[in-house]
Amino acid sequence: MIELRPATGVSWRLLPAALVSASAVLLFGVGADHDLVPRLAGYLLLVAGVGSAFAIDRELAADLGLIAIGMGIISTIRLEADISYLNMVVMGTVLALAVVVPYLLSRHVVNRRPGTQPIVFPILTGRRWSRVQWVYLVVVVLLGWLILPTYFIHSGAYLNWPAVSAPDEIARLFVGVNAVGIWDELFFICTVFALLRKHFPLWQANILQATIFVSFLWELGYQSWGPLLTIPFALLQGYIFMLSKSLSYVVAVHLLFDVVVFLVIVHAHNPGALPIFLY
Repeated sequence: MIELRPATGVSWRLLPAALVSASAVLLFGVGADHDLVPRLAGYLLLVAGVGSAFAIDRELAADLGLIAIGMGIISTIRLEADISYLNMVVMGTVLALAVVVPYLLSRHVVNRRPGTQPIVFPILTGRRWSRVQWVYLVVVVLLGWLILPTYFIHSGAYLNWPAVSAPDEIARLFVGVNAVGIWDELFFICTVFALLRKHFPLWQANILQATIFVSFLWELGYQSWGPLLTIPFALLQGYIFMLSKSLSYVVAVHLLFDVVVFLVIVHAHNPGALPIFLY
């Protein structure tokens, strides 16, 4: 993992990055129904963010451009939880391109100094997880079990996911929920957050990536008071990645959380199934 040392204060360089992050609110939040006006406003903010960065720092502009390209690719589809076979193929392809295209451009097109590649996917780090990290995994499951049923069922957010009862439907929901969870870490943490960390201190880069992350999750279905959960989750994932420098660990955290999400959604649609929750 490359150690980058961005400036620690607030500077004009933050404005273009804030515009890029704010565009996600319009593209995936306000524009979740793909209404024309918020979507166009989102694209204008995205272009303004990258364009204004060129007047301040060309390297920042290049990295914001990579983020914008990924976001633009994502915005071509609806992020609703449709587990039909066709939609899973289409959505999977688009989300994969949103990771692969910025990665390839960063590695082969953007002119970087040797050893400064920001987008990396540290799976085998050679370091054992600490006792604290193992305990945190248990805490994640317990918190998910305590909080998620109340959120999904009382807010009605579970209705943003399809009702499943047949074995193949349950299997597709399980694959879909967990596949998107893995992708979240590849894009929002290893791509967006890593690119922002080149230029900004931890707290700024983390807020910027969380804005995009939470906006995406809103369109995906985490609506109503969902941001009260997704905002701290996104911020914690960025912080944990900086501490652990391990994609494997943040994915483990995310997948454990998503297993509980999956079980709650199945239970919410089929109250007689999995009577293991308190709410």
